[in-house]
Amino acid sequence: MSSPNPPFKHIALIWNSGLPEAATESGEIAAFLEKANLSVAQGRVNDSALRDRIEQHEFNLVIALGGDGTMLRAGHLCGPVQVPILGVNMGRLGFLMETERKDWRKRLTQLLAGEYWLEKRMMLRAELWHAEQLAGAWNVLNEVFVGRGEQVRPVHLSTYLDDTFLTTYVADGLIAATPTGSTAYALAAGGPILPPELRNILIVPVAPHLSIDRAIVLAEGSSVSITVGTPHQAAISIDGQPPLAIADGDCVRVSASGDTVCFVRFQDPGYFYRNLTSHMNQNPSTGISR
Repeated sequence: MSSPNPPFKHIALIWNSGLPEAATESGEIAAFLEKANLSVAQGRVNDSALRDRIEQHEFNLVIALGGDGTMLRAGHLCGPVQVPILGVNMGRLGFLMETERKDWRKRLTQLLAGEYWLEKRMMLRAELWHAEQLAGAWNVLNEVFVGRGEQVRPVHLSTYLDDTFLTTYVADGLIAATPTGSTAYALAAGGPILPPELRNILIVPVAPHLSIDRAIVLAEGSSVSITVGTPHQAAISIDGQPPLAIADGDCVRVSASGDTVCFVRFQDPGYFYRNLTSHMNQNPSTGISR
């Protein structure tokens, strides 16, 4: 690295309230940073007062303690205000996290010395249209799922790429993912792995019946529209959050967002492939070592 990066002086620590040890670790990190004369605030990831302060640009770095779900929530919060995120893994998989719990002192020492780089990751904008009225809009870091609800019956998904008809999937659902999301649900559904620096949308059908069964990587700048055709329940889910019911004829439009998530990295850019192979050779989410 040719010259140190600017230091971060105002830091927010957010932690997953479902992990009691994360609050303790947050306190230790806060004490470490305060000894370096940095301004620090901390709270749960759903602490509305702290989230408001982040949205008001009071901080120039957020440290997220938890797992990948915590990082997704941090991305939704920090992407629109362009605040970088450093992830400390308190969970099992932690694919998006930069450092393990046992290593944060070493990494924060590097941070204070300016020995880091920022990795930019694409976000999506998903819009739900009902009766030609906008019914909801979200920023997305991993994926949008459109498909069946609680009933185990496929739905018909008329899919357009840049307003050009592609096909009607008969399937459990359709995933529209970012490159970040290509290693999440989309991978489990048989999709390809995309490097995180790309800005392409990936679409992957889930359990298609007599339909196109291959994933498609769209050209950069392309968008996808999915219209639901079903006499029974259907749903939309954003980044694995609880699904929302949608109706026959509803349309979900997915395009690149103007917002970008920035992750703090200390490893060289080849880290992605090293982490990928280690996670796939020994999946920590199973809790089984091999």
